[in-house]
Amino acid sequence: MNEFIIVFRETLEASLIVGIIYTILIKNELYESIKKLWIGVAAALVFSILVGYLVYVLKESFSNESARALFESVFMFITAGLIWYVIFWLSKHVSDRKQIEAETNTAVQASTWGIFFVIFFSILREGFETAIFLLGSFSMTGSFSYLGFTIGAALAILIGYLVVVQGRKINLRSFFQATTLLLVFLASGMIAYGTHEAESYLVKSDNLQLIGLEDKSDISRPWDILKPKDSLDETDNSFFYSYDLKGKQQYTHIMHDSGRVGVFLKGFFGYNSNPNYIELLFWIISLIGGIALWRSFYRPTT
Repeated sequence: MNEFIIVFRETLEASLIVGIIYTILIKNELYESIKKLWIGVAAALVFSILVGYLVYVLKESFSNESARALFESVFMFITAGLIWYVIFWLSKHVSDRKQIEAETNTAVQASTWGIFFVIFFSILREGFETAIFLLGSFSMTGSFSYLGFTIGAALAILIGYLVVVQGRKINLRSFFQATTLLLVFLASGMIAYGTHEAESYLVKSDNLQLIGLEDKSDISRPWDILKPKDSLDETDNSFFYSYDLKGKQQYTHIMHDSGRVGVFLKGFFGYNSNPNYIELLFWIISLIGGIALWRSFYRPTT
């Protein structure tokens, strides 16, 4: 689900930009510039993949578990901040046809390579965001949906084609309104996960004294439920448990944050089966703030 939402939104924005510029170039029979357009798209995709790979390598380079937890925490906060920036500020100017047309005309007048740079940096921005958001989602859930990725990209390209090339009337505002709300939940989940990873860093690095605690058991939690167990009780229904998840040779309940259902709720809503109070507070604040911004941004105009 996360992969579908992220890829659909970012690919739709990129498709609209490419489609608008392509239409302008076709109408003016600027075939040499069209070649530069597709070179720009290809180059931006390659660089976007490279950015994602470099971030992944950086994360995996931390052999120390406490350092990796700290990196995960900082990365989650940065990613959540980037999501908010994208959906509430930067996206206001996405696919502004008049602005894109003006940039295209300026680029064409400069040189045919001007189109390359306009496309390259426009798509690179979308690709960079997609790579970072997907890595953040993967860090939370530990899984990746190629089906969601593929369907999201295909549907976005189709809608972009229908809107720009075919001139179909599609309510794009409704698409962005829905995906923006879903990204609000995703960003709040990342804030919660980042806070939980900050706790992991303090525990694994023996630095709990920095927050006035001596042991992990001293951390106050609103709830701590559904802990993995070595064996099932007679009252336990095996249907609700999975065995040996992540090689731990334990039974994990489906609603545990690493269980079959819990891992989805964790990745999308920030659910945790043993949060600390700061984590819960940050999740509530970020969710309320995000929804308030979403409502103000998409308030119906009269």
